[in-house]
Amino acid sequence: MISLLIMLAASACEHGPSLTVGFVVAYYWWKVIRMVRKMRKSTGRAANFIPTEPLGRALRLLWQPVVLLWIVLPFLAGFGIHKPSIINPLWHELISQWLAAAVAVFALLATRVCWKRMGTSWRMGIDPNEKTSLIITGPYAYVRHPIYALSTLLMLATMVTVPNPLMMIVGVIHLLLLQWEARREEQHLINVHGEIYRDYYKHVGRFLPRGFSGYSSAETRR
Repeated sequence: MISLLIMLAASACEHGPSLTVGFVVAYYWWKVIRMVRKMRKSTGRAANFIPTEPLGRALRLLWQPVVLLWIVLPFLAGFGIHKPSIINPLWHELISQWLAAAVAVFALLATRVCWKRMGTSWRMGIDPNEKTSLIITGPYAYVRHPIYALSTLLMLATMVTVPNPLMMIVGVIHLLLLQWEARREEQHLINVHGEIYRDYYKHVGRFLPRGFSGYSSAETRR
C-alpha cells in the first residue's frame, strides 16, 4: 500500500506540471472562443477571428494547427502518452517544471486583466476598414502588446514543462508568428490612429516596459 502511494505521488510530481499547463492553455483558448462568440452577439463582428485581409487569413491556416498542438501536447505528456523527455526528469528539473507551471498560471491571470482592459476593442486580427478605440491605460501604459508578451511567457513555460522536439517546434513557430503579428498590428494602428499612436509607439516598449512610470499622452507631457 505504501509503495503504491509512493508511486502515485511520484507520478503526480512528474506529470503534474504538464497537466497543469495543459489545463491552463486549454482554458486560455476556450476563453478566447467565448470572447469571440460574445463579441459577435454584441457587435455583429467575430473579433476578426477570421481576418478580412488575405495575409491574416493565410497566417491563420498555419497558426491554428500550432495552437491545437499547443493544447494537446501537454496533456499527452501529462498522461504519459508522449513522454516529455527521453529520460525521467531529475529532481531539479521537476522543480523548474513546477516553477514554469506557476508562471503559466500567472500568465493566464494577467492576460485576463488585459482582456478586461481591452473591452470591446479586443480583436484577434486586422480589419483594415475598422477603427477601434486605442487602449493605452492599465497594462498598455507599460507595454504595447501585453497579451502577446504574456502569450510568449505562457509558451515558454509550456516548452519548459513539455521539453520534447515537437513542442519546441510548435513553440518556435508560435513565437515567430507573434513577433510578426505584433509588427503588422503596429503598422495598422499607425495607419488608423496616426500621430497619437506614433507618440505611444516611441515611449512604450513592444513586449517589455521601458520604464516604470507608465505612459501619458503627449498632451499630458506638455
